[in-house]
Amino acid sequence: DVFQSHEEDDRKVRRREKNRVAAQRSRKKQTQKADKLHEEYESLEQENTSLKREIGKLTDEMKHLSEVLKDHEKICPLLHCTMNFVAVPRPDALASCLPR
Repeated sequence: DVFQSHEEDDRKVRRREKNRVAAQRSRKKQTQKADKLHEEYESLEQENTSLKREIGKLTDEMKHLSEVLKDHEKICPLLHCTMNFVAVPRPDALASCLPR
């Protein structure tokens, strides 16, 4: 029957169109997901670079403070006191070791 054949053709066309739209939607979704992952990657790369820079600064500061401490230990009266077992150091000796 010609009418039935025409209906089947219409259904095939509608099914193909529906499938085409679904495939388009799926590709768009994949593209959006890939774009989002790329943005996240870029953001993490920037954060990583920033953290590495911070590590470098803190490492330099630690080296500097270690040197300052080493120099201070050479002249610190608290470390060279023969009575360093005393629980409360003399205020004048302690004052010379504290930063001003």
